[in-house]
Amino acid sequence: MFSHKKPNDARMLERARQLRKGATVPERFLWGLLRNGKLAGLKFRRQHPIGPFVADFYCHDAALIVELDGMSHDGRAEADAQRTRYLEAQGMRVLRISNDEVLNDREAVAMTILRAAGIALQ
Repeated sequence: MFSHKKPNDARMLERARQLRKGATVPERFLWGLLRNGKLAGLKFRRQHPIGPFVADFYCHDAALIVELDGMSHDGRAEADAQRTRYLEAQGMRVLRISNDEVLNDREAVAMTILRAAGIALQ
C-alpha cells in the first residue's frame, strides 16, 4: 500500500492552506459530499500537498486523488498530464472531474468516485 509522509516544505503547506481558504463553488460542493466520511465512509483530505503538487481531494485508504478541472485548466493539458503521471508514479489513481459535472450532477460524480475507489455499487 502507498505510504505518504507529510511534506516538510512549509511553502507547500501554506499554499494548501490558501487554496482551502479560497475554495471555488464546485470545490465547496464536492467537499460537502466528501467531508467527514459521508461518501461510503471514505476519508478525504482537501488541498493536500503531495510532492510538488497540492491535490484537490485525497483519500489515503483508496490511494485516490480527485482533481476538479475548471476554466483554470484550459490550455493546461500538458501540465495536467505531467501532474497526473507524477501522482500515478507515486502509486495513486487520479480521477479528473469537471466543475460542470459537480455543479450539474453530484450524484453521478459521487458514483464515479465510489467506482474509482473500488467501492462496489449495487
